[in-house]
Amino acid sequence: VYSPADPSDATETLAKSEALRHIEPIVEEMYEAHKAKQRYWWPSDFLPADEMMSDDEQKNLAALRERARIVPDELRVAVVLGLLTEEGLPHFHRLISKYIGDESVWGKWNYLWTAEEDRHGMILHDYVRDARLFRMKEVEMMQFAYQEAGFDPSWDKDPYRVFVYTTLQERATQITHRNTGKIIGDNEPVIRGIFQNVAADEAKHFSFYRRVFRAILEIDPNRALQSALAIMPAIDMPGVSMPAFKEMADVVRRTGIYGPWDYKAIVEEAIDFWKIEALTGLNDAGRAAQEKILAIPKRLGRVAEYIEARSTAKSFSFKFIYERAFEMA
Repeated sequence: VYSPADPSDATETLAKSEALRHIEPIVEEMYEAHKAKQRYWWPSDFLPADEMMSDDEQKNLAALRERARIVPDELRVAVVLGLLTEEGLPHFHRLISKYIGDESVWGKWNYLWTAEEDRHGMILHDYVRDARLFRMKEVEMMQFAYQEAGFDPSWDKDPYRVFVYTTLQERATQITHRNTGKIIGDNEPVIRGIFQNVAADEAKHFSFYRRVFRAILEIDPNRALQSALAIMPAIDMPGVSMPAFKEMADVVRRTGIYGPWDYKAIVEEAIDFWKIEALTGLNDAGRAAQEKILAIPKRLGRVAEYIEARSTAKSFSFKFIYERAFEMA
């Protein structure tokens, strides 16, 4: 049970939990709509692994491994970062369930979301094992270290912040997976199809979470804006606690898959969807948060420009690809 040092924190958390209960009918409709549009797919649709496989399936597996040989090391880094990020699922199930609980539609959504997300880590793990892309033990050790390190962001004390974070993070993950699939797809169409399906799931989850936060804004705009302000200037991607995360993220940025300009666009998109500029009837704290949120994209643009200006050619090597050195501009 959360026992804040400041009694006012308990009051805030209780008020926000009450607001989440108030919008349950809306969330129930969203949940049912999501279920109605659900399209099931399975890792074995892409990577058969049955005891008895046809000759064609065996040939396809051999051809997959041949194609994988020419996947550049910088794209292998993008694949392993995507894999380890998705296998961090237990951290996020815990964070979401911490305040919304296991009862009512919130619990149903969290269980469904978890089941859908579980396939992402599963299929990416199956792929890299079948394709023989890495020194697998190194990848498995990184996965273990990531799980053991945990993920305990400061925003987990605020249920509103959870939905701001999941909105931005799901969108960032969707873009990363989509772009990884596009770039690697010319060399390896199987991984392109896998990333397309994973990105499509992330797009649906992103849509769900941003609509939840829009509903929160409608009934509690002042607190909601303050929560959004605490998250939007910068987010730690899920995986920040995994080994070599910063180096891998730098490789991904240099490939053009995902970087600070993408995050700026994500924040602008959220501000527009939530109609933050048009919100009226706010108290002083709400108006101050609104003004600061509207200034965030300009600040993010300056950050992106700074990173670009400071970026110089750099050499990378990772144990999971046998410490082969490669240089990137």
